[in-house]
Amino acid sequence: MSISRLASWLGLAVGLTGSLCGCPLAIVGGVAAAGGAGYAADQERGVPGTANDFSTKTNVQAALAQVNPAMAANLDVTVYEGRALLTGTAPDPQIRAAAASVVASTPGVRAVYNEIEVAPNESPWDSTKDAWITSEVRSSLVFSNVRSVNYNVETVDRSVYLIGSARSQAELEHAQNLARTVPGVRRVVSYVEVRPGEPPGAAALGPAEAPSAAAPGAETPVMPAPSTPVEVQKL
Repeated sequence: MSISRLASWLGLAVGLTGSLCGCPLAIVGGVAAAGGAGYAADQERGVPGTANDFSTKTNVQAALAQVNPAMAANLDVTVYEGRALLTGTAPDPQIRAAAASVVASTPGVRAVYNEIEVAPNESPWDSTKDAWITSEVRSSLVFSNVRSVNYNVETVDRSVYLIGSARSQAELEHAQNLARTVPGVRRVVSYVEVRPGEPPGAAALGPAEAPSAAAPGAETPVMPAPSTPVEVQKL
């Protein structure tokens, strides 16, 4: 969902968020804002990588607006270590393909993940629901054993897109499961890379994620597995 559309319905989103689940938007925003430069430094890509990605994203948005202002208005661009994720809606396949071509030709972009949906623009209510889902996923990542600063989250039509880096395969799977369990999510698409040098599944999630011991004689509860599908993209 683009920034312009999100800003247009911010009041609605805040009202919905407050009525459904307290204030995760304010909580997550406060955590991110409090970090400032330290937030960028704490990421795997570091301050230089974060700055490069911000510059690349700015250039991509300018290029899209120059070719077709509607592209910049209806599409969202997320850049992580030069990998550009495109989300949003386009009226036809030609616009979808043209947007990907513009992004691919922008300096600093080393890969393009085109997740633009050929569909009408989202209604204000649908955009608000997507904003709430994004907020909930981010809150779940922040208040878990996942290194949340390394993950970017976008939601379009209840599809959650993750891009970033994970410290281990175990952490990545945990992050995906957190996104799957948010109410309203219909699928999770992951473009998260496991950090080079970290063998899959090498790092445990930590004591906070370990199952607690059951009291003597008590039955261990069996939790149903999330039914929301996860699409892990080969990078």
